[in-house]
Amino acid sequence: MTRQFGQARFWFAPTVLWLSSGGHVLMAMCWVGMLASLLLILNVWPRAMLLICFVCYLSFVAAAQDFSGYQSDGMLLEAGFISLFFAPAGLWPGVGRSSPPSRASLFLLQWEWFRIYFESGVVKLASGDIEWRNFTAMDEYYQNGPLPTWVGWYVQHLPHGIHAFATGATLVLELGLVFMLFLPRRWRIACFFIVTLWQIPVILTANYTFLNYLVLILGFLLLDDRFVLRFMPERWKERLVPQETIVQSTDSEPDVERPESSLPDKRTKPVAAFRLALASVILIWIFYATTVQMVWMLWPHAPFPVSPVGALEPFRIANRYGLFAVMTRGRYEIEFQGSDDGENWKTYSFLYKPQDLVEKPRIYAPYQPRFDWNLWFASLGGWRENIIVPSTEERLLDGAPDVLALFAGNPFPQAPPKQVRAVLWQYWFTTMEEQRGTGMWWRRKLLGLYAPVLEREADGKVVVVEWPEPLPPHL
Repeated sequence: MTRQFGQARFWFAPTVLWLSSGGHVLMAMCWVGMLASLLLILNVWPRAMLLICFVCYLSFVAAAQDFSGYQSDGMLLEAGFISLFFAPAGLWPGVGRSSPPSRASLFLLQWEWFRIYFESGVVKLASGDIEWRNFTAMDEYYQNGPLPTWVGWYVQHLPHGIHAFATGATLVLELGLVFMLFLPRRWRIACFFIVTLWQIPVILTANYTFLNYLVLILGFLLLDDRFVLRFMPERWKERLVPQETIVQSTDSEPDVERPESSLPDKRTKPVAAFRLALASVILIWIFYATTVQMVWMLWPHAPFPVSPVGALEPFRIANRYGLFAVMTRGRYEIEFQGSDDGENWKTYSFLYKPQDLVEKPRIYAPYQPRFDWNLWFASLGGWRENIIVPSTEERLLDGAPDVLALFAGNPFPQAPPKQVRAVLWQYWFTTMEEQRGTGMWWRRKLLGLYAPVLEREADGKVVVVEWPEPLPPHL
């Protein structure tokens, strides 16, 4: 990449790991990011902490390749970057009375919230997936997602009519109700309660990492100060928002007067004017890029300039979203096995993925076990397009500690196995009767070999012992 792009590589792959990419640097970057997150929660220099968090996370996303290609990563980066203009200035700003957020940044955060929903609704219809058109999209949704939960196990056993209602309600919410954002405040407040109540069961029935938590938090921006103050204890109101600063607006929108100190004339100074101009250009640029991408979903050949959109793409701050365009029609799991003789195989147990039939599905979100997630996506395709599978096989032949740490245990503690293979299973939730009778939450069927069986010879060379036969269609 250095030879191909030269200095432009810093733009196309913006990461501090260009300076050094060793394990210690990556660990240090994680610790710096976590420390900045903690200080941000404590309201210490919010803008600086947000910048540090953004740089650290962008550095990871830009370098992690297959491990960071999720829409949730883009959502977090976009929200984090816009929050740089939303957060109050200063080392210890308190509630930010002297530095209220700009309306532009508030709108762009609300705009991101709207696009996550609306664009997800658009792709559901545009994909032509028969599951959405026949109102059967939710029938096996809880079973076939990346990491199901025990709550989802119970919900899937509800009657089809409830799943059909959930399918229709999803489309109505994503394509209709979210437009309440642009209506007067009472409609926005009502929309907040609808989408919040909607997100809670989604969080409980599926492990979609921090995605739903982020959307849930962004939804709070549908509320305003006047609404929140109605439910705040009186002793807090005086400390947080002095009465003389609250103006009861006759309009439908609440106004909070800025204290005299927050209406400085320093905006006339060159530095302040430059900062305002720069912020305006950046926020308008983001709004343009996100709006154009949404328009292209509805009008693919709309004649808008492409370069402003492409220029922001490496930074993941102006994204196009679209969740569950096509529903997964089965649950497939890749399992790694090792052997010393090619006959008797021992299984590498996963930490999070379904594997043990009697193990109850758990709730991990907002944590995202990216290795397990990537294997779920790999199971929907072939091994040639998912190099992570044969690469994992090769590293298991080496007994690589970093890779073994991704599993619940090592079945070969003395020495690495002579051969490693990856097989593919299809999984289903058990019925209520099966679970009560056997204690099993899952049942499964072996489909065959997923990837080549690898063996390390005495000279250290890795060879293929057996090639997989074509698997039956399983998409």
